[in-house]
Amino acid sequence: MLALLAVFAAAASLLLLRRYVLNIRTRSNQRRESVFKELGTSGDKRVVGFFHPYCNAGGGGERVLWTAIASMQRTEPDVISIVYSGDVDASKQEIIQKVKSRFDIVLSPDTLHFVWLRKRHLVEDATWPRFTLLGQSLGSMVLAWEAMNAIIPDLFIDTMGYAFTFHVAILLGGIPVGAYVHYPTISTNMLARVKSRKAGHTNSDAISSSSLLSQGKLLYYRIFMYYYAQSLRRASFLMANSSWTKGHVDSILQHNDTLLDFVHLFSPFALLRLYLQPSHQPPREAKIVYPPCDTREMATFALEAREPVVLSIAQFRPEKDHKAQLRAFETFVRKHPEYKARGVKLVLIGGSRNAEDAARVDGLRDFAKELKIEEYVEFVVNAPYPEMLRWLSRSSIGLSTMVDEHFGINIVEFMAAGVIPVTHASGGPLNDIVVPFNGKPTGFHATSPDEYADHFHTIFRMSPDEELELRLRARTWAVQRFSNEEFEKGWNDSGWKKWLNTSA
Repeated sequence: MLALLAVFAAAASLLLLRRYVLNIRTRSNQRRESVFKELGTSGDKRVVGFFHPYCNAGGGGERVLWTAIASMQRTEPDVISIVYSGDVDASKQEIIQKVKSRFDIVLSPDTLHFVWLRKRHLVEDATWPRFTLLGQSLGSMVLAWEAMNAIIPDLFIDTMGYAFTFHVAILLGGIPVGAYVHYPTISTNMLARVKSRKAGHTNSDAISSSSLLSQGKLLYYRIFMYYYAQSLRRASFLMANSSWTKGHVDSILQHNDTLLDFVHLFSPFALLRLYLQPSHQPPREAKIVYPPCDTREMATFALEAREPVVLSIAQFRPEKDHKAQLRAFETFVRKHPEYKARGVKLVLIGGSRNAEDAARVDGLRDFAKELKIEEYVEFVVNAPYPEMLRWLSRSSIGLSTMVDEHFGINIVEFMAAGVIPVTHASGGPLNDIVVPFNGKPTGFHATSPDEYADHFHTIFRMSPDEELELRLRARTWAVQRFSNEEFEKGWNDSGWKKWLNTSA
């Protein structure tokens, strides 16, 4: 009897869900007509929705978003781009102007529409001081629910890294989904770090020092990895921004866990398989599409007579590890104090998205004082594009300390501008960008403050001819490998057009 009641309850729940979904789709069609009317276009357009809650942040991920949309506007005039954004404090025109100022990308307002998401705080670090991965992923699903309740596109593309939104888009919209993956939400590196009890950005000292807490976190990561893999498999196509990211995404796509498969079979989520099961074969691998780097103006900068400036360009986010940059620079001037008289300085340029980032900048200023290097350090927050270019045209060294940086557009910009890169020996900078060209180096890698400091010293004492050759070699490689044209070709080869044309 209880089993029969359970079957009836499940059937009733599915019928109610189906009715709810149909109502959302009906309302969405009505709103689409309103959007078309607002844009002054007919109702026979196709709609691509881009899920990017921080579209106004001005970082490398945003350059990917806007370059893709600008390319679509030029080549696919019958496609309307909708950006699901949490930047409710900015207008459409203000965002378009910032894109022009920051990236020199021109967007047409005629085929661009924004859906404003009011619950963006649900994907912010500060909202989830514990179980951050799980909290942000669930928060992204709420945001996707909000997005689909506003307008359902014909194709949903996540360009920020929120794979759990795929379930919502498929459930409510019945549409194909795809993604440009900058960085996997979880990776085998993260699991290895917890297993080895190594402290880091994703593994605090309190957990790494405790065997019990480490085992608990490993279980948490195991469960999260399982459902993250389930999410990625819902995609119709996947792009990755580097070989490092592709390697991790591919391994996650092939990930399996027999025990969790069994548990999942008898969980409440099993009922949703009727709605969420993709009608296509899940992707077996991601396609590498290197991010766009508009290097045209940077490639015109003079390579000679550079100032003794170590330059960092990175958003003031925790994973960028600006403290490591300050430590490396302090080590350098302590080991080689003679450079102080030559006017050496560290310049940190970066975007500050919110109050948490602003507080982080204040903390970095205090840390520079603690290290007694504040007079040699300059912070340039939310710099306009022309100011960033000025620093790129005069600096000698480009510094990046992020561990497992997924790609590193800033490093490509260093190289195109003739700024010699010194990066962490991991991720995209190690495997894709700062690699030998014609059998000779294009920059340096390091893992410790001493190694960074030694590379700074090596660069500053190079002969003019040796220095010029290195700068020219780095520029040549960057310009030919990471152009806007290469990105647009890869984006169009990803298959997004096919899935747009096959959507209902």
